[in-house]
Amino acid sequence: MGVSKMTGKFLKVKCGKCKNEQVIFEKPAGKVECLVCGEILAESRGGKARIKAKVLEVVR
Repeated sequence: MGVSKMTGKFLKVKCGKCKNEQVIFEKPAGKVECLVCGEILAESRGGKARIKAKVLEVVR
């Protein structure tokens, strides 16, 4: 059995509303909300997400 390789990166983003920083996946299956205020940070587009928050860095 082979090991499947995950394609996609994790991004550290900053919420534009409450300034909370959190890590999200760049290819989510649905909407990603801020854990503090509920603001939508990213929306799925069937591949890479439409990021609506400020991207601070790519997490490795």
